[in-house]
Amino acid sequence: MQVSVESTGNLERRMNFSLPAEQLETGVAGRLREIARTARIKGFRPGKVPAKVIEQRFGEQVRAEVLGALVRQTFDAAIREHDLRVAGTPRIDRAGEGELDFVATFEVVPDFGQIDVSKLQVTRHTAEVTDADIDQMIENLRLQRRTWNKVERAAATGDLVTGSLWTGLGDFRQPAEGSERFGTIIGSGQLLPALESALVGLEPGKEHTVEVAFPENWRQAELAGKTAQVHVTLDQVSEPVLPEVDAAFIKSFGVKSGKMEQFRQDIRTNLERELKGALMARLRREVGEALTAAYAHVELPPRLVENEARAMLAQQLEQVRRMGRDPGQVPADAHQQFVEPARKRVLAGLLVGEVARQYELRLDPKRVNETLRLIASTYEEPEQVIEMYRNDPQLMSGLQARVMEEQVIDWIAERAQHTEQKLTFQEAIRG
Repeated sequence: MQVSVESTGNLERRMNFSLPAEQLETGVAGRLREIARTARIKGFRPGKVPAKVIEQRFGEQVRAEVLGALVRQTFDAAIREHDLRVAGTPRIDRAGEGELDFVATFEVVPDFGQIDVSKLQVTRHTAEVTDADIDQMIENLRLQRRTWNKVERAAATGDLVTGSLWTGLGDFRQPAEGSERFGTIIGSGQLLPALESALVGLEPGKEHTVEVAFPENWRQAELAGKTAQVHVTLDQVSEPVLPEVDAAFIKSFGVKSGKMEQFRQDIRTNLERELKGALMARLRREVGEALTAAYAHVELPPRLVENEARAMLAQQLEQVRRMGRDPGQVPADAHQQFVEPARKRVLAGLLVGEVARQYELRLDPKRVNETLRLIASTYEEPEQVIEMYRNDPQLMSGLQARVMEEQVIDWIAERAQHTEQKLTFQEAIRG
């Protein structure tokens, strides 16, 4: 194996390497022999297909697969031989006309020196699920199943109201003609809070004029930061009717016995799972901020940061589309607004990996199994989910990476200078 490595920047490297021809040919021949033993081709008995036919049918595909695997193996071996730690995904291209000559361009992990986590300051949040939290969840479930009864009275907080409105300020009118239809649950925040508050006390069938203060950043410049008159007519007011928490209600959430005790236990289990995730997210953020503050001066691989910024932009655009909105034309440099948060995310990720390497931390299989069972418990057929993960290398690899990161975060937090801050369940999950 012929390999040469050169620096093309502080953290960028270029590697030229060639594959041994005999290794490629041996690999292709071996794979074709394996296929020949089981291939089913019309006109031939299994295991009796001539080698030439196998070559014609599968040769091109097999050669591409073996070549790809050999390229990855050779690159990985060269990285180990030259003691390089790759940051991000390398780009590997053919070098010239030769089938066996390649050039890889990649970035390397910066030198952080010896990382002393004992100097970091970290706040570790704690919380627990109480009976009051379970009561609140049951109330939320009742609200999800509520029905509505039409009433002939003034609107109150919590009521479902429908109607029409138009807004006037001087010569400005929105809409220019007629009125806009609306519907909302008062207090839900679906409308401008100042307008929702003004709906309380209005009677259906009558036009009311209310004064509403619009925020400075309101989407219509004519109303932004100003107080305007909103003319509202309610068509209907409906009050909520909450279901009783009886056996039928409990069974509708998958508790076959319909018993309150089991219902509350299931809710507690779900809330504790949610709380565990929320506390880990807080700890990950605390540790990440402490690490990035301590190593903010370190130069980072520029392409890795740019790719992360572009990924963050893509994620935001996808969220916009899911909300049913068109993001419109996206400028070529739109990812620049994400460069700073992307830099922090990349720096935190590299530092967590470096801590694991320097202190020889190893993945805990028991913790992987516990996390997998926790994930599976949210589905109706947990064992099927577990089997799916175990049969999918990509899914399992992602799970192992997540668990390893959490292990390192916990390890750092235990050894850092940390203080504990107790939160309520609601405070903890609000992030």
